[in-house]
Amino acid sequence: MLKKLTRKRKKELQLLELIAIALGGMVGGGIFAILGVSVENIGNATPIAFLIGGILAFFAAYSYVKLALYYKDEGATYSFFKKTFPNSPFSSSAIGWLVAFGYISTLALYAFTFSTYLGSILPFNDSYWSNKLIAGGIILLFAVINIVSVKGMGKIEDWMVYTKLILLLFISGLLAGKGHIENFTPIIESDTSLLSILIIASITFVAFEGFQLVIHAYDEMNEPQKNIPRAIYSSIGIATFLYVILAIGALATIPKEMIIQDKEYALAAGAQEILGDLGMFIVIFGALLATSSAISGTLFGASRLIAVISKDGYLPSKLSNRINGHIPNYAIITMSIFSFALILSGGLQIILEFGSITFIIVSFLMAYANYKKRAETKTHIFPAIMAMIGLLFGGILIFYFEFKENPQQLIYILLMYLLLIFGAYVFAKKNKKRLPNTM
Repeated sequence: MLKKLTRKRKKELQLLELIAIALGGMVGGGIFAILGVSVENIGNATPIAFLIGGILAFFAAYSYVKLALYYKDEGATYSFFKKTFPNSPFSSSAIGWLVAFGYISTLALYAFTFSTYLGSILPFNDSYWSNKLIAGGIILLFAVINIVSVKGMGKIEDWMVYTKLILLLFISGLLAGKGHIENFTPIIESDTSLLSILIIASITFVAFEGFQLVIHAYDEMNEPQKNIPRAIYSSIGIATFLYVILAIGALATIPKEMIIQDKEYALAAGAQEILGDLGMFIVIFGALLATSSAISGTLFGASRLIAVISKDGYLPSKLSNRINGHIPNYAIITMSIFSFALILSGGLQIILEFGSITFIIVSFLMAYANYKKRAETKTHIFPAIMAMIGLLFGGILIFYFEFKENPQQLIYILLMYLLLIFGAYVFAKKNKKRLPNTM
């Protein structure tokens, strides 16, 4: 009887739900939060940056897929690293803290984007606190949904993700129909360097990080050995295609000055000017739908990771609590609180770049772990090496960009990392003391 119940629970999430979870985590903050920042720095080359970011995500995903199929663990990044380097409690704790707060930063990014798009049509859109409260409210809503029902979340996520994909493709068609190709030429302008394109491509990496969320549902999915690679590679391909065509449509239609000026809700501002009130409504509805599904998917996957880390003693033990056998309620609540705190303390750019740097770091560590286990995971050497080189180079480029353009913001980001390292050290030391009693 127990075997039947377990099997039934594992079949709650099918391939379409898994792709929806991954796309929910990716297509949300991506095109809506990054478009304005990209155009401000590299203009017409923005679609190229998204394409390079997607290629980098494919290489990074290769290591995740190989490790997921080998270790068969819902802890994903954290568990893979811990099992690859079992004698280093501080390293395990540090990567656990990094990836947990990386997800918290992306949750904040999606909620921030939701609030700016919704706030753009409200009469009090210039109110500092109204946007913050809207962001907190949407996080709270999906926290409740995730706590109440996994199956219900999966069905809602399906509806939101596949509706938003159709809607975003429709928006691309509307923009393309009104656009002029001369607005999009030359693709690489005279003041755009290859270095600047690569820097923005590295920053866009955060828009692809949602693919890891699939692995956190390992214990709740049907046929994980088949569906993990299918879901991850499919979702990255769909997201890359969508980002590129939306960027092309926006650049061909909306004046770059407008995209840069209203970069926090660039598509909505441009759509009203070019497509009228109906066009603006469609774009805003698409943005709200996209960011909502991103919030839901991130809460779902990352809360399960946090529960695994806390069960091992590297986060407060309360966060490992699960209701109905598998829903990590305290982890969901804690993620929501910290992401709202991050929204209160920073703007779009700092949240975006902290998330990008964090996921590049942890993805590099995953690529290294996969390389170390390449014989066991049956890894081809070329994608493993390309992942490590690309991710290392991308991380260096973002730090260089921050140092050059906004050193104060870089100091703020580095202070955040110091706090995370301190927390990881405290829990690693505490955990090390109790390990002999649990052996």
